[in-house]
Order: sequence, then C-alpha cells, then structure tokens
Amino acid sequence: MESAPGRPVDARSPRSSRVRVVAPSVPHAARVLTTGAIEFLGKLAHRFEARRQEILAHRAEFHERIVRGHRPTFPESTSQVREGDWQVAPPPAELADRRVEITGPTDRRMVIHALNSGACVYMADFEDAHSPVWARTIEGHANLMDAVRGTIEDVGPEGDRLTLVDRPAVLFARPRGWHLDERHVEIDGRPISASLFDFGLYLFHNASELVARGHAPYFYLPKIEHFPEAELWDAVFRFGEAQFGLARGTIRATVLIETLPAIFEAEEILYSLREHSAGLNCGRWDYIFSFIKQFRDDASAIFPDRAELTMDRPFLLAYARHLIRTCHRRGAHAIGGMAAQVPIRSDPEANAKAIAAVLADKEREVTLGHDGTWVAHPGLVAIARRAFDARMPGPNQIARRPLPDAVSPHELLEIPNGAVTDGGVRTNVRVAVRYLEAWLRGIGSVSIDHRMEDAATVEIARAQLWQWAHRSARLASGETITIPYIAEAIRREAEIVRAERARETGPVATVRPAARLLEELVTNAAFQEFFTNPAYRLLEPPTPGGTA
Repeated sequence: MESAPGRPVDARSPRSSRVRVVAPSVPHAARVLTTGAIEFLGKLAHRFEARRQEILAHRAEFHERIVRGHRPTFPESTSQVREGDWQVAPPPAELADRRVEITGPTDRRMVIHALNSGACVYMADFEDAHSPVWARTIEGHANLMDAVRGTIEDVGPEGDRLTLVDRPAVLFARPRGWHLDERHVEIDGRPISASLFDFGLYLFHNASELVARGHAPYFYLPKIEHFPEAELWDAVFRFGEAQFGLARGTIRATVLIETLPAIFEAEEILYSLREHSAGLNCGRWDYIFSFIKQFRDDASAIFPDRAELTMDRPFLLAYARHLIRTCHRRGAHAIGGMAAQVPIRSDPEANAKAIAAVLADKEREVTLGHDGTWVAHPGLVAIARRAFDARMPGPNQIARRPLPDAVSPHELLEIPNGAVTDGGVRTNVRVAVRYLEAWLRGIGSVSIDHRMEDAATVEIARAQLWQWAHRSARLASGETITIPYIAEAIRREAEIVRAERARETGPVATVRPAARLLEELVTNAAFQEFFTNPAYRLLEPPTPGGTA
C-alpha cells in the first residue's frame, strides 16, 4: 500500500512571514527565540496552519453523530488499511526497551530527577503537566536544550547540586495538542499553533545536537482524534527532516490513544505515521474524559465515581487489548498507562497499600501484553520495573503470540455500572478547585491526596460534574444531583482552600478565579471541549513585543 486515504497536507511551499512576539521579557527568551528559530516557526505556520484549522473543524462531527443516535464503529472507508499487510519502521536501538517511562513537567529539577530516575524514557511534558505561563514555557525549552547537551544542572536551597548521571533516560518531548494556541507568538496577526510552537523550538534547537550524540528527536503526540491529524504530524515531521538535513524517518513519535474517536482509528493512526512511528500509548485518564465528553448528552450513559473507573472495567480492558493487538500486528510498541500515585512518606501503612496497588497495576499491564508503562514519580520507577522484569525477560513483547482477540465496538462502548456518591462529587470538586488554583499560578502537575493530578485527571472531574448535574444523576442515597448542589460544593471547597493558603503562604489571588472557572465549566449549558482554552485566557495576557 502506497498511501493512506486522506488529503495531502504538504503541497504548498512556505512564503514570507511576519512573526511578532507579543510577550513580556522573561529569562532565556533571547536564547530560545533566536532569529532562526522564529523564522522556522513562521515556515511551519504558513505551511500547516490552514490544514490544522480544517481538521479541527471536523472534530465536532463525531459527537454530532452520537447525538443523532449513531454508535461509533471502525470506519468502513479505511478498511483497506486495517486489512492490509504492512509494518511500521523498526525502532531505533535505544527505543527497543521502554519498560518504564516517567513523565512530568519541564521544571529544571524535575527534568534532572526524571532523567536520572532509572527509567528507560523521560517524557518532558508541555501539555497535561504544563501550565503555559510564558516564562515557564520558555524556561522549559531552555531546560531541554541543556538536557540534550548534558549540561543541565541545578543547585537547591540547601546547596545540593544536581547533575545528570552517565546514562540518563532517553528524552521524548510532548508538544501541546492541535487544539491549543500559543498566543504570545503571532504569525501574520494570528496566534501560532501551540503544537507547532513546541515542536518547532525543540526541533530547531536540538535536532542536530541529538543526531551528533547518537540520538534523535523523539515526540509524544497528544489528543489526536482522527487519522488525518496523524497525517498532518507526519507531514510536519517530513518537512522538519528536510529543513535540517535529517534522513527520512529520523524523527519518531508515540501517539497517545487518549480519545474515544482515536481508538476506532488506532490502526489508521499508526499507518499514517508508519515511517515515524514509535508505537501507541494508553492515555487512560484522557480516554475516560473523552468517553464521558462524547456521551455527555446521553442520560443512560452516566459514569460512576472516578475511583470506580479502574482498568479492569470491561470497556477499559477492551481498549487496552485493542491497542496491544493493533501495535503488535504492526511491529510497534504498546505502552501502558500512568500510575498517578505518589509515595506517602508520612504514613508507612498507607504507602505500602499505594505501592501494592501500583505493582498490581503494572503486573496486569505486562501480563496483558504491554511493552512498557508510565509512572509520574521517580519513587515508582523501581516498582514498575520489578513487575516488567519478572514477566518480560526480553526488551519488549512485540513478537509475543498469540495476539489478543479482536474486540468489537460493543465492547469498547460498554458503559460502566456503579454508584455516584456524595463523596465522589466532593472528591471531584476538591481535585478540580485545587488543581485549577495551582494551574493559574503556573503549576501544571500537583500532588493532591497522594496522587499526581494533571490536566487529564481534572478533565475527568469537571466532565463528570457537568454530566451528573445536567443529566440529573442520582446519588446512591437517592438524592438528585443539581447545579445548585454542585455550586455549593465548589463554594465550600474554595473557602477551605483559601483558608489553607492564607495559613501557609498568605492570601493568594487565584482561588476565586479557579472556583469561578470551575463553576462556569460545570453550570454552563454548553459543554467546554477542553478546560485549558478558557483557563488560558485567565493567565497573563500578551504584551507588545518585537517583530521578526
């Protein structure tokens, strides 16, 4: 097969561009936003922005079909891809073994700790674990430049000096999703795609350096819904390779299958990136959010408390099985999901339970057939490795046979049963208020109740609250959930957080906006596709800057 169905996305040549940086002066900006880097961003935007807008415009169609009563299924128009005989490019040697991967924000100390953690891969995250405050975004890119060159170091408040170990984890970068803008850089008067901004800066500054050191530019791709979005990324990769004289297929990317539409096009997504593929990943938290979002208007599709949405639920088990089968048929890695637990040093008994839960989860993944897994904390790397070392003696399980049985659309769409409880409502409110308050302060990954919460888990929380309130879900006690009931829970939690912050650090200005944002997300009749879009508008506004 020569090409996947879909429209060509790289037929136009770049033209001259006017790029404006409309941002405050921040550290590292002169080093990161060089003239050459800005010119490359302009080329990317002019070549691919129109196609990005086209694919985003088509996303709503999937939900509209569900509203009209059509159940999602595997698309007939691409059956030749699913039935064809093809394989993705074999992985580079340094990506053969990915049994433990750690993810986290691009803060300087986090980058060093993650690279030194003993994990096989570190995914530096500009997406779910990142609050896109301009200074933090630019600092993150500077940190990765130093990490690639092996010069990154940091001195803590007690004088402790952190440097890289001799053999750190392999570095992946996760740019923001296609739906997000970076409003501090304008191309001909319009904000640049945050995806192209993050990708472009990382590639411009690091591609040649990585190759010279025997590595390559590796990426994780978030929030993809349909295979033309993967085709667009493939075109971006080919353009970047040509710009920097890289051999075709040098850039590799793992796609997070973290939306409901994507699981029905997983094979097409893998095919679209087959020269540049580094497998697929079970982005389970965003996947749960996407499922709830797509079925939000269906009163018969009420999801129970988040705590009940474990990976042994039939719909999530089918999702994992389908991803593994798809990857292993095509010679690709199938990476498992995130362990969000954080070590509990203050309570040995609770910590032991948390560690046991992580170990059981990773044993389930490796037994099912995953080739690797994710953790959010360096303290969990050894636990995950123990599970995979015991059950996966080789570098991966790509050649493992037999493959999992094929799954049906019915299995993927089975609505989980279970109760909605007052405790579940209050947990969602607690997590959402506290996370949004931190996010508005520029912190994108937050430990709450000994779990690492990020944008994906908070999306579950606010989507459930919206669905429960607007579809009159009933609590296990029999009481109907109403908008005033949830609004009062938000108000009470905001008062608790405000009092806590006042005792700890003095009054903070982000509690009220966070609570107000959550209330709007939950009470408005129109469901917001991603909370990050309205939340981004609450961060510092663009300011006049220079023109390149």
